[in-house]
Amino acid sequence: MVFYLDQTGLYWLIGAGVFFLTFLIQVFYYLFFYVRLVFYKNGDVETGGEKPVSVVICARDEARNLEKNLPVVLEQDYPDYEVIVVDHASADNTGEVLETLKKKYKNLRTTRIKRDPRFNHGKKLAMTIGLKAAKYEWVLLTDADCRPASPLWITLMQKHFVPDREIVLGYGGYLRRKGLLDKLIRFDTFYIALQYLTFALAGLPYMGVGRNLAYKRSLFFNNKGFASHLKLDSGDDDLFINEVANSENTVIEVSHLSHTLSEQPDGWSKWITQKRRHLTTGFHYRRSTMFWLGLEFLSRLLFYSAFIFLLVTGSDLWPWIIAVFSTRLIISMLIFYSVLKRLNEKKLLLFSPLFDIVIVLINIFCVFANFITKKQRRWR
Repeated sequence: MVFYLDQTGLYWLIGAGVFFLTFLIQVFYYLFFYVRLVFYKNGDVETGGEKPVSVVICARDEARNLEKNLPVVLEQDYPDYEVIVVDHASADNTGEVLETLKKKYKNLRTTRIKRDPRFNHGKKLAMTIGLKAAKYEWVLLTDADCRPASPLWITLMQKHFVPDREIVLGYGGYLRRKGLLDKLIRFDTFYIALQYLTFALAGLPYMGVGRNLAYKRSLFFNNKGFASHLKLDSGDDDLFINEVANSENTVIEVSHLSHTLSEQPDGWSKWITQKRRHLTTGFHYRRSTMFWLGLEFLSRLLFYSAFIFLLVTGSDLWPWIIAVFSTRLIISMLIFYSVLKRLNEKKLLLFSPLFDIVIVLINIFCVFANFITKKQRRWR
């Protein structure tokens, strides 16, 4: 018996194949990677004792944020630590704010990069200067617009400072606001963290966030710091970690009290600009990292696209299509519920089915916009 398919039937068959294949790939990511954070226990690690810590912060025109957030960093419940703030050629009264705070806090040290119109000093230079100024082997990084979620931030991050560990990846969330953009920004931040934290648990660490990241000072200088990507404006956190992190030297910390909280970008335009800048670094990751992240991204896009195509074209198999889609949705919601609760972002759960595809579309827009901008610069 021979079966013949018309063109519409062939397209439907291809769509169904793509749908079921990408379903399996998506389920693999959830059940192999993401579920690891559901069962991860911070208490499983051996504490490293109270080692001295250098907290390094780079600040450019951050007087208001330093005045508000730096005292929270300087008043941590930890016996032996210093805070180094690099005044990165600020034009506001950042210097005056720091001098005032130095009179009150003896553990605050500062250094300054003078403004020079001939050079555009990036954050990587400021970070390198801060790390050179650090007295201690373990450095803990955050930003001027960040504040620790509790006085135990340093305590909880440093408990992982044990032999053979050189990197601690923390969670850097955002202070909550009202509105749809608030929820979208926080879900995007959550999903990025879900990936880099669970990949690290699977032995494939590839990035951290400079808002909450610790590593050994010697690791930085032994690997020549940011030398390999110095020309890129971004990448002071993720590209460096992508180079030096491995399954043996990296650990994560996710308890609520170890988080840092940042101010959100003001408005859609600033957030999109921030995302575009961050996405430029992804093309400089290790090939293995690019493969795993790219496969997840592509499979999610094709899964939703094939689902819509199959529903629109119609078929007697629509109950199976709905069942498969619902299975993936239930698995994702169960894991999201547990991890969102763990990261203190549980109010985002109801928005997660919508944001799951919206974030994909926004990332496509940002990558395309970066490509167009790059071509325009090349033509000039």
